[in-house]
Amino acid sequence: MLAAETNGISRRPTPNYSNIMHSDPNISAPFSNEDEYPTRRSSASGTSPGFHDNRLSGEGSPMTMSPWNQTSSSNPKSSWSQFEENVPQNCLIGSMTREEGHIYSLATTGELLYTGSDSKNIRVWKNLKEFSGFKSNSGLVKAIVISGDKIFTGHQDGKIRVWKVSAKNASVHKRAGTLPTLKDIFKSSINPSNYVEVRRRRSALWIRHSDAISCLSLNEEQGLLYSASWDRTFKVWRVSDSKCLESISAHDDAVNSVVASCEGMVFTGSADGSVKVWRRELQGKGTKHVFVQTLLKQECAVTALCVNASGSVVYCGSSDGLVNFWEREKQLSHGGVLRGHKVAVLCLAAAANLVFSGSADKTICVWKREGVVHTCLSVLTGHNGPVKCLAVGEDKESTAKNPRWVVYSGSLDKSVKVWRVSETAEGGVSSFRSEGGVSSFRTDGEGADSVGGGSHKRR
Repeated sequence: MLAAETNGISRRPTPNYSNIMHSDPNISAPFSNEDEYPTRRSSASGTSPGFHDNRLSGEGSPMTMSPWNQTSSSNPKSSWSQFEENVPQNCLIGSMTREEGHIYSLATTGELLYTGSDSKNIRVWKNLKEFSGFKSNSGLVKAIVISGDKIFTGHQDGKIRVWKVSAKNASVHKRAGTLPTLKDIFKSSINPSNYVEVRRRRSALWIRHSDAISCLSLNEEQGLLYSASWDRTFKVWRVSDSKCLESISAHDDAVNSVVASCEGMVFTGSADGSVKVWRRELQGKGTKHVFVQTLLKQECAVTALCVNASGSVVYCGSSDGLVNFWEREKQLSHGGVLRGHKVAVLCLAAAANLVFSGSADKTICVWKREGVVHTCLSVLTGHNGPVKCLAVGEDKESTAKNPRWVVYSGSLDKSVKVWRVSETAEGGVSSFRSEGGVSSFRTDGEGADSVGGGSHKRR
């Protein structure tokens, strides 16, 4: 393995991708010309209270990186590399590779890790060893979420597939259905009013996505599944009977991310550069999602969203490399900007007081939040391609005094890397506090910094 993988922390120059002219945050250009979106510049203006914008133009598209767009091997083999156990905090502890496709999605539950790729395969890893696998008929696997014994996968072909773990053999996963179900498709197709106009002057049933699934999110308390799509909508599904309850035309371009939060709040981010807030409300005998407000409106694409466990902070990654955040306790006022990447942020994840941002620059920034102040604990390096997805699980050795997490990162270099991260880790970053409730810091040679505070004026 590379020397950088032994400690997982590095400061190295970030490659310049400013000449890449494809702003679709979820797919590199060689895959399909139909899914490209026009490049969005970063001269943005915010629409939420106290929004502060300071973007660099010409850095807004994620990747067209031909070294990772090679044809998969006809005889894929899996490998697992484990490193020494007595490793420092915030470091690489292992790497999993199966030469069959780029990694687009991850999900973890207990001892199991699920990985999805453009080979249409879903691989299952247990205790960091390959445990099982299953394959869909079509569509690369762009999203995975887990609810009890059900696994939901979102695909490039616009379908959501449902899988169940066999009660007799935990390594066996059986196909349990597709959303929408054939029964619902048949019933809906009879009524002409169930058809809506989609792109290219085509009509389709409102219960079906007409383009790629980009993201899935669960509200387990209410038993709801949310799906976002490049068809500019997000849909609401009832997990118990796989019924599509609602379809919302949310944005003017592809919806790249949807996140369900507490108290019926839902956040969506789009290639049209906006972040919107929706709320589930009782209407008659049912519920309906209503638009609440727009948190952000900019020219560069919104590529990722996440909400911390308590639902108090919303994070947004963009194709300009910035991470904006909003604080719910302050009526979702803008809290600041995290500047840890110079090119597109492709994925976000949160655990306790930590936030992780993965980027097309092949790195992962580890941020620790204390109030509105975010400190970059470390920059994790080791991938040879853009970091496309993240998943986080609690470390078995985690304690109240020293919370520790296992972070999984999937990349277009066809590998999944495993990191151990601690909230109490130190080193690699010099930080300071300035006046007026604003904090910033800079990592050696990279210029990553954070600005907190909600009183910034628009520029």
